[in-house]
Amino acid sequence: MQTHMAFIGGGNMASALIGGLRRQGLPADHLHVVEPFAPTREQLLKAHGVHAMEMPDARLSQAQLVVWAVKPQTFKEAAHQSAPFTRAALHLSVAAGIRTDSMVSWLHTERVVRAMPNTPALIGLGQTGLFARPGVSEDDRLLIEQVMSSTGQHLWVPQESLLDAVTAISGSGPAYVFYFIEAMAEAAERMGLTPEQARQLAIGTFSGAAELARRSPDSPATLRERVTSKGGTTYAALTAMAASQVADHFRQAMEAARLRAAELGDEFGR
Repeated sequence: MQTHMAFIGGGNMASALIGGLRRQGLPADHLHVVEPFAPTREQLLKAHGVHAMEMPDARLSQAQLVVWAVKPQTFKEAAHQSAPFTRAALHLSVAAGIRTDSMVSWLHTERVVRAMPNTPALIGLGQTGLFARPGVSEDDRLLIEQVMSSTGQHLWVPQESLLDAVTAISGSGPAYVFYFIEAMAEAAERMGLTPEQARQLAIGTFSGAAELARRSPDSPATLRERVTSKGGTTYAALTAMAASQVADHFRQAMEAARLRAAELGDEFGR
Protein backbone atom coordinates (compact mmCIF):
# COMPACT_ATOMS: atom_id res chain seq x y z
CA MET A 1 0.00 0.00 0.00
CA GLN A 2 1.23 3.46 -0.89
CA THR A 3 -1.89 5.50 -0.10
CA HIS A 4 -1.41 8.58 2.05
CA MET A 5 -3.81 8.45 4.99
CA ALA A 6 -4.77 10.65 7.92
CA PHE A 7 -6.31 9.59 11.22
CA ILE A 8 -8.27 12.07 13.29
CA GLY A 9 -7.96 10.48 16.70
CA GLY A 10 -5.31 7.98 17.70
CA GLY A 11 -7.03 5.76 20.27
CA ASN A 12 -7.53 1.99 20.33
CA MET A 13 -9.46 1.58 17.09
CA ALA A 14 -7.14 3.93 15.20
CA SER A 15 -4.16 2.06 16.61
CA ALA A 16 -5.63 -1.27 15.46
CA LEU A 17 -6.09 0.07 11.93
CA ILE A 18 -2.67 1.73 11.87
CA GLY A 19 -1.03 -1.49 13.05
CA GLY A 20 -2.77 -3.46 10.30
CA LEU A 21 -1.77 -0.92 7.65
CA ARG A 22 1.84 -0.98 8.81
CA ARG A 23 1.82 -4.79 8.59
CA GLN A 24 0.46 -4.47 5.04
CA GLY A 25 3.53 -2.38 4.23
CA LEU A 26 2.23 1.19 4.44
CA PRO A 27 5.23 3.42 5.31
CA ALA A 28 4.99 5.40 8.54
CA ASP A 29 5.55 8.66 6.66
CA HIS A 30 2.35 7.99 4.68
CA LEU A 31 0.32 8.26 7.90
CA HIS A 32 -0.68 11.58 9.45
CA VAL A 33 -2.37 11.37 12.85
CA VAL A 34 -4.06 14.16 14.78
CA GLU A 35 -4.19 13.30 18.47
CA PRO A 36 -4.39 16.00 21.17
CA PHE A 37 -3.48 13.63 24.04
CA ALA A 38 0.31 13.50 24.47
CA PRO A 39 0.58 9.98 26.02
CA THR A 40 -1.43 8.57 23.10
CA ARG A 41 0.91 10.30 20.62
CA GLU A 42 3.86 8.74 22.42
CA GLN A 43 2.24 5.29 22.28
CA LEU A 44 1.63 5.59 18.52
CA LEU A 45 5.28 6.43 17.99
CA LYS A 46 6.45 3.57 20.20
CA ALA A 47 4.07 0.95 18.77
CA HIS A 48 3.96 1.92 15.10
CA GLY A 49 6.73 4.46 14.44
CA VAL A 50 4.13 7.08 13.54
CA HIS A 51 4.62 10.72 14.53
CA ALA A 52 1.28 12.26 15.54
CA MET A 53 0.49 15.97 15.70
CA GLU A 54 -1.52 17.77 18.35
CA MET A 55 -3.63 19.87 15.96
CA PRO A 56 -4.58 19.55 12.25
CA ASP A 57 -2.52 21.47 9.73
CA ALA A 58 -1.78 21.59 5.99
CA ARG A 59 -0.05 18.19 6.09
CA LEU A 60 -3.52 16.63 6.12
CA SER A 61 -4.03 17.82 2.54
CA GLN A 62 -1.73 14.99 1.41
CA ALA A 63 -4.21 12.37 2.62
CA GLN A 64 -6.22 10.43 0.06
CA LEU A 65 -8.19 8.77 2.86
CA VAL A 66 -9.11 10.33 6.21
CA VAL A 67 -10.20 8.01 9.02
CA TRP A 68 -12.35 9.56 11.74
CA ALA A 69 -11.67 7.76 15.01
CA VAL A 70 -12.97 10.35 17.46
CA LYS A 71 -15.66 10.22 20.13
CA PRO A 72 -19.15 11.15 18.85
CA GLN A 73 -19.33 14.23 21.07
CA THR A 74 -16.08 15.66 19.64
CA PHE A 75 -16.63 14.81 15.96
CA LYS A 76 -18.24 18.10 14.91
CA GLU A 77 -15.51 20.27 16.41
CA ALA A 78 -12.77 18.06 14.99
CA ALA A 79 -14.42 18.15 11.57
CA HIS A 80 -14.54 21.94 11.54
CA GLN A 81 -10.84 22.05 12.42
CA SER A 82 -9.75 19.54 9.76
CA ALA A 83 -12.22 20.07 6.89
CA PRO A 84 -10.27 22.93 5.25
CA PHE A 85 -7.43 20.47 4.59
CA THR A 86 -9.38 17.31 3.68
CA ARG A 87 -12.12 18.20 1.18
CA ALA A 88 -10.45 16.27 -1.66
CA ALA A 89 -10.14 13.07 0.38
CA LEU A 90 -12.27 9.98 0.86
CA HIS A 91 -13.58 9.84 4.45
CA LEU A 92 -14.11 6.77 6.64
CA SER A 93 -15.75 7.19 10.05
CA VAL A 94 -15.58 4.65 12.87
CA ALA A 95 -17.32 7.04 15.29
CA ALA A 96 -20.42 5.49 16.86
CA GLY A 97 -23.78 7.01 16.01
CA ILE A 98 -22.76 9.95 13.82
CA ARG A 99 -24.75 9.74 10.58
CA THR A 100 -23.36 10.47 7.15
CA ASP A 101 -25.74 13.40 6.60
CA SER A 102 -23.97 15.18 9.45
CA MET A 103 -20.54 14.23 8.12
CA VAL A 104 -21.37 15.50 4.64
CA SER A 105 -22.49 18.81 6.13
CA TRP A 106 -19.38 19.18 8.29
CA LEU A 107 -16.80 17.86 5.80
CA HIS A 108 -18.25 19.36 2.60
CA THR A 109 -17.97 16.16 0.57
CA GLU A 110 -20.17 13.23 -0.46
CA ARG A 111 -17.27 10.76 -0.41
CA VAL A 112 -18.12 9.41 3.03
CA VAL A 113 -18.18 5.84 4.34
CA ARG A 114 -19.44 5.03 7.80
CA ALA A 115 -18.12 1.96 9.62
CA MET A 116 -19.19 0.14 12.76
CA PRO A 117 -16.25 -2.04 13.93
CA ASN A 118 -15.85 -3.88 17.21
CA THR A 119 -13.01 -4.39 19.66
CA PRO A 120 -11.79 -7.80 18.39
CA ALA A 121 -10.43 -5.72 15.50
CA LEU A 122 -7.55 -5.08 17.92
CA ILE A 123 -6.40 -8.69 17.31
CA GLY A 124 -7.49 -8.98 13.68
CA LEU A 125 -10.77 -10.77 14.46
CA GLY A 126 -13.19 -7.87 14.17
CA GLN A 127 -16.59 -7.63 12.52
CA THR A 128 -17.28 -4.34 10.75
CA GLY A 129 -20.46 -3.07 9.13
CA LEU A 130 -19.99 -0.52 6.32
CA PHE A 131 -22.30 1.97 4.61
CA ALA A 132 -21.30 4.15 1.66
CA ARG A 133 -22.83 7.40 0.43
CA PRO A 134 -23.78 7.54 -3.29
CA GLY A 135 -20.70 9.68 -3.97
CA VAL A 136 -18.38 6.81 -3.03
CA SER A 137 -16.94 5.11 -6.12
CA GLU A 138 -16.17 1.43 -6.62
CA ASP A 139 -12.46 2.20 -6.31
CA ASP A 140 -13.20 4.02 -3.05
CA ARG A 141 -14.99 0.93 -1.75
CA LEU A 142 -12.07 -1.27 -2.68
CA LEU A 143 -9.70 0.98 -0.77
CA ILE A 144 -11.96 0.87 2.30
CA GLU A 145 -12.09 -2.92 2.07
CA GLN A 146 -8.32 -3.12 1.86
CA VAL A 147 -7.97 -0.97 4.95
CA MET A 148 -10.59 -2.91 6.95
CA SER A 149 -9.28 -6.33 5.91
CA SER A 150 -6.41 -5.96 8.36
CA THR A 151 -8.87 -5.95 11.28
CA GLY A 152 -11.03 -8.96 10.37
CA GLN A 153 -14.26 -9.42 8.41
CA HIS A 154 -16.56 -6.75 6.99
CA LEU A 155 -19.95 -6.46 5.33
CA TRP A 156 -21.72 -3.66 3.43
CA VAL A 157 -25.28 -2.71 4.35
CA PRO A 158 -27.59 -1.04 1.81
CA GLN A 159 -29.30 1.31 4.30
CA GLU A 160 -27.55 3.43 6.88
CA SER A 161 -30.20 2.69 9.52
CA LEU A 162 -29.02 -0.93 9.49
CA LEU A 163 -25.76 0.20 11.08
CA ASP A 164 -27.75 0.74 14.28
CA ALA A 165 -28.54 -2.99 14.18
CA VAL A 166 -24.88 -3.78 13.46
CA THR A 167 -23.97 -1.65 16.48
CA ALA A 168 -26.39 -3.59 18.68
CA ILE A 169 -25.24 -7.02 17.48
CA SER A 170 -21.51 -6.89 16.80
CA GLY A 171 -20.45 -3.41 17.88
CA SER A 172 -21.63 -3.92 21.46
CA GLY A 173 -21.59 -7.69 21.12
CA PRO A 174 -18.16 -8.38 22.65
CA ALA A 175 -19.44 -6.94 25.93
CA TYR A 176 -22.29 -9.47 25.91
CA VAL A 177 -19.81 -12.30 25.46
CA PHE A 178 -17.60 -10.99 28.26
CA TYR A 179 -20.70 -10.68 30.45
CA PHE A 180 -21.58 -14.35 29.96
CA ILE A 181 -17.96 -15.40 30.45
CA GLU A 182 -17.97 -13.51 33.75
CA ALA A 183 -21.16 -15.27 34.83
CA MET A 184 -19.89 -18.72 33.83
CA ALA A 185 -16.58 -18.18 35.61
CA GLU A 186 -18.35 -16.95 38.74
CA ALA A 187 -20.61 -20.00 38.73
CA ALA A 188 -17.57 -22.27 38.30
CA GLU A 189 -15.88 -20.73 41.34
CA ARG A 190 -19.05 -21.13 43.41
CA MET A 191 -18.98 -24.81 42.46
CA GLY A 192 -15.47 -25.14 43.90
CA LEU A 193 -13.13 -24.59 40.94
CA THR A 194 -10.20 -22.22 41.23
CA PRO A 195 -10.31 -18.80 39.50
CA GLU A 196 -7.71 -20.03 36.99
CA GLN A 197 -9.72 -23.16 36.23
CA ALA A 198 -12.94 -21.15 35.97
CA ARG A 199 -11.36 -18.69 33.54
CA GLN A 200 -9.94 -21.45 31.34
CA LEU A 201 -13.21 -23.35 31.16
CA ALA A 202 -15.39 -20.28 30.54
CA ILE A 203 -13.21 -18.68 27.87
CA GLY A 204 -12.28 -21.99 26.27
CA THR A 205 -15.91 -23.06 26.04
CA PHE A 206 -16.95 -19.81 24.36
CA SER A 207 -14.08 -19.77 21.87
CA GLY A 208 -14.43 -23.47 21.09
CA ALA A 209 -18.20 -23.32 20.60
CA ALA A 210 -17.89 -20.19 18.44
CA GLU A 211 -15.28 -21.84 16.24
CA LEU A 212 -17.42 -24.98 15.92
CA ALA A 213 -20.39 -22.81 14.87
CA ARG A 214 -18.19 -21.01 12.34
CA ARG A 215 -16.90 -24.23 10.78
CA SER A 216 -20.13 -26.22 10.87
CA PRO A 217 -22.68 -26.09 8.03
CA ASP A 218 -25.40 -26.64 10.63
CA SER A 219 -27.39 -23.88 12.32
CA PRO A 220 -26.68 -22.86 15.91
CA ALA A 221 -30.08 -24.31 16.82
CA THR A 222 -29.08 -27.71 15.42
CA LEU A 223 -25.74 -27.61 17.21
CA ARG A 224 -27.52 -26.73 20.45
CA GLU A 225 -29.97 -29.60 20.06
CA ARG A 226 -27.09 -32.06 19.60
CA VAL A 227 -25.72 -31.13 23.01
CA THR A 228 -29.15 -31.33 24.67
CA SER A 229 -30.41 -34.75 25.77
CA LYS A 230 -33.93 -34.87 27.19
CA GLY A 231 -33.65 -35.00 30.95
CA GLY A 232 -29.89 -34.41 30.92
CA THR A 233 -27.70 -31.70 32.41
CA THR A 234 -27.83 -29.37 29.40
CA TYR A 235 -31.59 -29.78 29.27
CA ALA A 236 -31.80 -28.75 32.93
CA ALA A 237 -29.72 -25.63 32.31
CA LEU A 238 -31.64 -24.57 29.19
CA THR A 239 -34.97 -25.22 30.91
CA ALA A 240 -33.89 -22.91 33.75
CA MET A 241 -32.88 -20.24 31.21
CA ALA A 242 -36.22 -20.56 29.41
CA ALA A 243 -38.11 -20.23 32.69
CA SER A 244 -36.20 -16.99 33.36
CA GLN A 245 -36.88 -15.80 29.79
CA VAL A 246 -33.17 -15.29 29.16
CA ALA A 247 -33.60 -15.23 25.37
CA ASP A 248 -36.39 -12.65 25.54
CA HIS A 249 -34.39 -10.44 27.89
CA PHE A 250 -31.33 -10.78 25.67
CA ARG A 251 -33.29 -9.69 22.60
CA GLN A 252 -34.69 -6.75 24.56
CA ALA A 253 -31.16 -5.76 25.57
CA MET A 254 -29.98 -5.69 21.95
CA GLU A 255 -33.02 -3.64 20.96
CA ALA A 256 -32.09 -1.15 23.70
CA ALA A 257 -28.60 -0.94 22.19
CA ARG A 258 -30.06 -0.34 18.72
CA LEU A 259 -32.28 2.45 19.98
CA ARG A 260 -29.37 4.08 21.82
CA ALA A 261 -27.27 3.95 18.65
CA ALA A 262 -29.99 5.90 16.85
CA GLU A 263 -30.20 8.39 19.73
CA LEU A 264 -26.46 9.08 19.50
CA GLY A 265 -26.94 10.28 15.94
CA ASP A 266 -29.70 12.64 17.07
CA GLU A 267 -27.73 13.81 20.09
CA PHE A 268 -24.33 14.53 18.53
CA GLY A 269 -25.16 14.90 14.84
CA ARG A 270 -26.66 18.39 14.96
